[in-house]
Amino acid sequence: MRLDKLLANMGVGSRKEVKQLLKAKRITVNEAIVKDNGMHVDPEHDQVCVDEELITYQKHIYLMMHKPPGVVSATSDKRDRTVIDLLSADEKKFDPFPVGRLDKDTEGLLLITNDGELAHRLTSPKKHVEKVYIAYISGEFPEKIMEQFQEGLTLDDGYQTKPAKLEIVNKQSNKVKVTITEGKYHQIKRMFITVGCKVTYLKRIQMGNLQLDESLPIGNFRPLTEDELQYCKSLK
Repeated sequence: MRLDKLLANMGVGSRKEVKQLLKAKRITVNEAIVKDNGMHVDPEHDQVCVDEELITYQKHIYLMMHKPPGVVSATSDKRDRTVIDLLSADEKKFDPFPVGRLDKDTEGLLLITNDGELAHRLTSPKKHVEKVYIAYISGEFPEKIMEQFQEGLTLDDGYQTKPAKLEIVNKQSNKVKVTITEGKYHQIKRMFITVGCKVTYLKRIQMGNLQLDESLPIGNFRPLTEDELQYCKSLK
């Protein structure tokens, strides 16, 4: 990898700023002062320092976010704030993106990374990764609503959903838990509309074995733990 690209990727500065640092003899590779911004280095083995401070190369970033309602799951948007806007400059320099999407008014577990291969494994329909949601519903539950979800529902556009699991957590408050293995546009809301109900609150709490850290304040994020990351990478 080119030295200037490595340093720019790690947030040291733009390529122009890196060139100025090189000219000022403030960058060393393996303890030797270097001036060539096009020099190729091995991020895994070469020791790159700026002002004697070691620059540790990191290729990918893996974050768990407790997405708040009111922000969109996108890298940019002309009208609304995005989940990427909630990150600091330290994370934004990796050009991360949300894995899949949560609707604007839905909160909960959202993975953010710049690892396209891992994102594909988590969202590919072929992997059948279960997504678990907590929802509050208005309207009367049909007598056989759990069987209807288990059999799959025909949405307003004619799409037949795959079997889903519905658990009634609290009948008095109409609190339910829904597990699906796909992610069509507004799918859970449309599934409940199909049976004559309306979703008033929706929160994703789990993707596969990856569970939302309930100690993570809404709108905040943290790096995945080693166990969480290994689980994501285990999805072949």
